[in-house]
Amino acid sequence: MWEAGQVISDRYKLKEKFGNSIGRQTWLAQDLASETSELVIIKLLTFGGNIQWDDVRLFEREAQILQQLNHGQIPKYKDYFSVDEQTLWFGLVEEYIAGNSLKQLLETGTRFGEAEVIKIAQDVLQTLIYLHSFNPPILHRDIKPSNLLLGDDNKVYLVDFGAVQDSFASEGTTFTVVGTYGYAPLEQFGGKTVPASDLYALGITIIHLLTRTAPSNLPNKDLRIQFRDRVTVSPQLANWLDKMIVPAVERRFQTAIAALRYLPDTSQELKTVSSNNVNYKLDNFNQSDQRNKPAISNIKIKKNSNFIEVIIPDQGFTKIDNFVSSLVDNINNLIPLFVVGGIMIIFSRGIIILLLKILLSPTVFLVLIILWLVNSNFRNLFIATKIKCDRQQFSIVNSFFGFTKTYRGITSAINDVSIKYVPQNKKQDSLKIDSLIINTESTSKLHANNTYILGHNLSEPELLWLVQELRNWLNNNEDQEQIPDKINDSQNETDANKPDM
Repeated sequence: MWEAGQVISDRYKLKEKFGNSIGRQTWLAQDLASETSELVIIKLLTFGGNIQWDDVRLFEREAQILQQLNHGQIPKYKDYFSVDEQTLWFGLVEEYIAGNSLKQLLETGTRFGEAEVIKIAQDVLQTLIYLHSFNPPILHRDIKPSNLLLGDDNKVYLVDFGAVQDSFASEGTTFTVVGTYGYAPLEQFGGKTVPASDLYALGITIIHLLTRTAPSNLPNKDLRIQFRDRVTVSPQLANWLDKMIVPAVERRFQTAIAALRYLPDTSQELKTVSSNNVNYKLDNFNQSDQRNKPAISNIKIKKNSNFIEVIIPDQGFTKIDNFVSSLVDNINNLIPLFVVGGIMIIFSRGIIILLLKILLSPTVFLVLIILWLVNSNFRNLFIATKIKCDRQQFSIVNSFFGFTKTYRGITSAINDVSIKYVPQNKKQDSLKIDSLIINTESTSKLHANNTYILGHNLSEPELLWLVQELRNWLNNNEDQEQIPDKINDSQNETDANKPDM
């Protein structure tokens, strides 16, 4: 029905048809109402025939979602309209991005190497971090080469939100199956889409770019795409892709932040990503640089393909200088409080004087110091830690003068082993390495995510080496792990407190 040169909705002059299927059309058009007659993209949907109300609802939801979004690599919403000329048509108007889809580039012979696909993955993950940060998360559900546009500005844009989901599916409700065969994970066809589902589609897309072969034409073993013999990439990228496309959703990266953190990248040591105005500082030291155990270290590691055990002895008085430095810093911070308190005693009367005399008495002061020591770095000097991890479960045991506290979880729920950075000085203009962090995802709606912080008084080389060892074991054993058919939530003992005890 529609032809180039026609004006639709008394505003948009159609110029070139980009896509056409039964009941759907996509056009490049001019917005005659804009001052510069800017170019826009119009997606048209007709009601009737093969197009039913479910399709119309998805189309309307796409418009509603786009109205909420404001991200530099997602086309901006412009307008929504309907026209009734014998047939009812709905129109969605979006910003025009000059460029070509990755599918078009593949079809014209473009070859993508490791550096190119890493850049593409970085751009898409940054966009997914933004989308998934909404509550509930906005899930694209149809990431594939034709929905990724490489703009003339060399940025990768995520387009076509026709399959988008912005709410959690309820048990027992009906759902419309969306997504593209080969790119959509199994759980998506069961109506259980989660953020890790978008990560699966991105991983498959990267494999398609590297192999130049559609996923439906690649060999499959135990429901997993086999790609390693068809690509020439680093072991780090191959391992990363393996974890992105694990069939069992609980064993994939659970967040785009975690996937970005582990994505091989030698360009920088610290990456800052923005998620709905929340900044995350991510360590991403070059994982191809293999670190050896520091010459001076009492840490012991035992490992094989099925098991790893890390023993971190207490530091005792061997690192008392760290405690003394911390003590001096804290006393310096308390000096203004005592000066103000002294002035108030001199110039105040009655109850205030009595309360301040009590608070500033030597006995109370001594008690406060003792309490502070018990909950400070001094106490951390005498905490020994043991980490045990096999293919199913992990445990963290902290010991302090005979007292122990144990934390347990499911190994597949570990999505991040990294470094915690803290300000180097009061100006907070630089960072220093402080400790090791193990982040786990929740395994049920009843259990929250946990963050375990360890190794406060370890040296920087020890922490970097230890993170490398744990990361390598978790990544390198991913292929060999036996996936439990069903994970019992009761196996995962969670605790809101950190192992700082």
